[in-house]
Amino acid sequence: MTRKIRTLFILVASAMTFAVARADDEIKLAVGARGNWETAAAELGQKAGFFRKRGLTLDLLYTQGSGETQQAVISSSVAIGVGLGTASVMNAFAKGAPLRAIGNASTGSSEYWYVAASSPVQSMRDAAGKTIAYSTVGASSHLEVLGFLRFYGIDAKPIGTGGTAATFTQVMSGQVDIGWSSPPFGVEAVAAGQIRIVAHGSDLPYFRDQTIRLIVANADYLQAHQGIVARFIQAYRDTLQWMYASPDALAAYAEFAHVPEATARQVRVFYPRDNMQVDHVSGLASVMADGVAFKYLAAPLSEGQVGKLFRIPAPLD
Repeated sequence: MTRKIRTLFILVASAMTFAVARADDEIKLAVGARGNWETAAAELGQKAGFFRKRGLTLDLLYTQGSGETQQAVISSSVAIGVGLGTASVMNAFAKGAPLRAIGNASTGSSEYWYVAASSPVQSMRDAAGKTIAYSTVGASSHLEVLGFLRFYGIDAKPIGTGGTAATFTQVMSGQVDIGWSSPPFGVEAVAAGQIRIVAHGSDLPYFRDQTIRLIVANADYLQAHQGIVARFIQAYRDTLQWMYASPDALAAYAEFAHVPEATARQVRVFYPRDNMQVDHVSGLASVMADGVAFKYLAAPLSEGQVGKLFRIPAPLD
């Protein structure tokens, strides 16, 4: 082998090694409520390069809500789900589902309930005998609706309506009396006078400090790919930091959600930064109490079960 050929062989081999070393790990990811600020970090972070920086590519699947996302994780159709209702995750875990919580998706509630502008309903106190929307069974919106019924002592009918757009159609067509939404959806309709907000999830005092939605991994996937999950969570942290600090993030979100930047700025106010800390989990005792009261849980999880369920990776450099 001549020196020239040997040198060329070494260069080609080095290039191939570099290419393998630089190949991204792909993660299949299910995300509820496409367009919400709360669940936008995966999409925005991928486009902004935060996940690529950690050697990751995300294969994103958008769902109608927590129940659909959770089933995708349990069935191993995806590795990680974002925005799963905490009580529903606990219930599935207690029954042996292969779920592990790897981060807080949201503490407190950004969701709100509304009526058509012509409706006589002015507040949840007027909701007796009405139908009240939630997304899917097991979602935080479902627990919040049940919470409203208990908190205000009203007899109303909860009804699953799916995503925000489908819910809006049902409210405006008179099929449902009180709809649910989460920003950005509906913000412009409120400003235009088409709908009126009659309640916020944060009206329920005990919801304000609850971690009501989680980032969850399939347990088998986590066991086999702990390093990948750790890199995913760190990229998620980095993305959230950027989303709250950079005007570029607002512009990116506005484009993603198909709203003006002024609306994007309004939407961000619904989601205080402290409520979006991946590593901060709070109010689990009250989450479990609600889960038992609303028959999502047969009993509160033990301390050992909580420790097994919550597996948030430590920060990386």
